[in-house]
Amino acid sequence: MSEPRGGRVLVLGGYGAVGRHTARALAERLPGKVVVAGRDGGRAARLAADSGGALLAARVDLGDPASLRRALEGVSLVILAVEPRTPEEHPAGLLFDHGVDLVDVTATHRMVAEVEGHDGRARARGAAAVLSVGVAPGLTNLLARRVHDDLGGADRIDLSVLLGTGEAHGRDAVRWTVGRLADVGAGPDRPLRIGMGPVRGPRTLHPFPFSDQYTLRRTLGVPRVTTRLGLDSGPLTGLLFGLRRAGAFAAARSAGLEDALVAGFGRFHTGGEEFVVRADAHHRGRHAARALTASSQSRFTGLVAAEVAARVYGGGLPAGVHHIEESDVFADLPEVLAKGGLRSWTVAAGAPARTAPAG
Repeated sequence: MSEPRGGRVLVLGGYGAVGRHTARALAERLPGKVVVAGRDGGRAARLAADSGGALLAARVDLGDPASLRRALEGVSLVILAVEPRTPEEHPAGLLFDHGVDLVDVTATHRMVAEVEGHDGRARARGAAAVLSVGVAPGLTNLLARRVHDDLGGADRIDLSVLLGTGEAHGRDAVRWTVGRLADVGAGPDRPLRIGMGPVRGPRTLHPFPFSDQYTLRRTLGVPRVTTRLGLDSGPLTGLLFGLRRAGAFAAARSAGLEDALVAGFGRFHTGGEEFVVRADAHHRGRHAARALTASSQSRFTGLVAAEVAARVYGGGLPAGVHHIEESDVFADLPEVLAKGGLRSWTVAAGAPARTAPAG
């Protein structure tokens, strides 16, 4: 097990919609040791100035490894709250070579695979990394492990993510979503009509390429895992995924209009800010389901990242690359985050399945 680190914590993308929540929450525990960083040094400096000394600031561009090397002086942990533009730009290898721990908020499978590929380097230098950190992936992974354990295994797990359209998501998050709408096909899995608990009634959710469904097949040994996405507005959900099926997002990308789509969606705020995540496990005719809900997906992604980072910083996690559901160190996060407004409930335990694919 690793020892408590004691250095500074560098939050890359620390002034963004997720990063600022991460940095502020972690600074409550480690005042004066959390550094917010990104390509815009001015934004980082302003956030630090507003913190009354709890936060520090630095300018780091992931496209310029030299700027990251300079910023790593005295740093023992990096939180990646912004997704690199390409897998080659991912700093995991550089961090591990310096013996620096990593908490990564990325939701893209190819980025996750890039970090996993550096597991040997992390172990060799005594660095620990945690992937699948946030809401989806993150809370979805923890729910998947719980329903898997409820049944003593699973043949299939369905993960459902319902997001509020009233929340002002960061530009990077909007760009990521638009990009996935452009590059994902219909795939073999169908939409699912499913109840989303006390917050929302039944919704039709559509397959979406969050990284959790790919990694959980391996970490939990479940042959079939599918993550589906919907918005709190049923008509808007239907419109988005209808356009996806028609190839409209891919065509917009080919025509160079993706930036315009990102800007348009970034200005669209209607509905609520509440999100719901649900996990359904099926095993030998039995069904278990659990769900979590709270307000502001960006805030809770940041809170999950801060809690994970605090535990990595405190030691106790073996060197190497881990997903959040693989370690008991993080198993109680839903209960811990209840103080921030996260609510949980058990939908079904050992009952016959009541969900069915939508037509």
